[in-house]
Amino acid sequence: MKKILAAAAVASLAGLAACSTAAPAPGGSTPSSAPGTSTSAATQVPPSGASEAAAGAEASGAKAACELFNSLHADLRAAGNDANAFEDVYREAADAKGRVSGDLSGLFASIGVLALDYSSEVETGEPVDQASKDLVRDAVFANSGTCTAAGVTLRL
Repeated sequence: MKKILAAAAVASLAGLAACSTAAPAPGGSTPSSAPGTSTSAATQVPPSGASEAAAGAEASGAKAACELFNSLHADLRAAGNDANAFEDVYREAADAKGRVSGDLSGLFASIGVLALDYSSEVETGEPVDQASKDLVRDAVFANSGTCTAAGVTLRL
């Protein structure tokens, strides 16, 4: 079980690192793009034919995701020395990561990696790697604008 969880943590960490780097848009960039603009999947403006209900659903999805992250973070802090509680947080984060899109998935990938590290710390006695903590911090900063716009303040 430990080897499976460790492999999942490494895969999540690699995936998160890949998501955090800037990649060129498919088909190359166009010269008409304004510098400094971003088109993240989580923050794209709906097409002109999209209804306001669709935009509201996207905002409520971001709000729910941000609130779930805060809940998982609180569960992580409350787990104490219970490796099973940390693994439960990991499973919930992995499920949530599959349900969100864009940059918000990084929130759940990072907290999942941190949960596995804490679980490992309980079982082996080795301290949690600072890089895992930094991943969560970076994901929170990367998504703070989206979550604040949805009416949620992310907690660390």
